[in-house]
Formats: sequence, C-alpha cells, structure tokens
Amino acid sequence: MLETLIDWDKELLIWLNSFHADWLDPVMILITKTAFWIPLYGFLIYLVFKSYKKEGWFILIGAALTVLLCDQITSSFMKPFFERLRPSHDPTLEGLLHHVNGYRGGRYGFSSGHAANTLGVALFVWLVLRSYYKWIGLVFIWALTMTYTRIYLGVHFPGDILVGGLIGLLCGWISFSVSQALLKRYRNKKGLPQI
Repeated sequence: MLETLIDWDKELLIWLNSFHADWLDPVMILITKTAFWIPLYGFLIYLVFKSYKKEGWFILIGAALTVLLCDQITSSFMKPFFERLRPSHDPTLEGLLHHVNGYRGGRYGFSSGHAANTLGVALFVWLVLRSYYKWIGLVFIWALTMTYTRIYLGVHFPGDILVGGLIGLLCGWISFSVSQALLKRYRNKKGLPQI
C-alpha cells in the first residue's frame, strides 16, 4: 500500500512539474524565497497593530509560535526522522523533472516546511484579522502560490506539500488559540472588555 502511494506521488509530481515555461522559471525561483515576501509580512504586521493596537504583540507572539512549531516539526523532526529524499535528489527521477538554475534544495523533503509555514501563517492571519478585514482570506492565495513553487521547482512531492500543509494548519490553529488565551488573560488583568 505504501509503495503504491509513493508511486502515485511520483507520477503526480512528474505530471504537475511538466507544466513549466521559460518565462515562468525566474518568477518561480524568485517567489519561492521567503525574502521576496518581506513587504507582505510588513503589511500584515501593520494590519495587526492597526487592528489590535498595543495588544498586537500578543498576535505577533502567536505568529512566531506558528513558524516555530511548523519549522521544528517539519525540518527538525520529520525530515531527519523519515529521510525521504527530495525528488531533486531521488535517483529514480533523474532526468524526469524540470529544475530551475540547478536549484535542488536540501537532501530530504518530507514534509514541506514551506507548505507548513505558509499555510500555518495564512490560517493564523485569517483567524486574527477576519473580523476586521473581509478580504483577508486572500492571504491563502499567497500560501498556495508559495507551496506550488515547490512542485514547479521539483523539490517537493505533492505528498510532502499535503502533509506539510496539514501540519501548518494545525499549528496555525494552536497558535491562534494560544494568542487568544494570552490576550484574554492580559485583558482580565487590565479589566478590559473581552474579545
């Protein structure tokens, strides 16, 4: 059964990775980098403090917790534990995938830290800002675009993305719960209205 799932994962990757274009290659390599999105992160932080004022620090703690949990689970625990080669390092896929500028990523890829972090942060941001901005759900477009780049570049299997994304969503929800509990406790101490 596991072998069948692995084979399906490889076949799906080969198919999804085949949709590439020369003009899109530099775009994908650029938007897969975290640094490219710094203006978006700055804008989201601005929205948090605009909405929560000085209590925005509790929200930033929650966002940081999301990234910490996602990163520790996927990169520090799962990748070295499972040791599943990235498709870009898998000898059975040599010559079958499209790679951009020789980018191969690290040796192991299960599960995707990019998917966990982006989907976790997207859910967290949506949960904390949805009552302030109806359009904030657009943040999921960023998360899905970022995760798709990993398949386009041939550095993650769809299964890596799926599992990483689920971990991210769970971590985002946990972090939201923690940040709300901290905020409630703070407001209780200050005698402020509850959220």
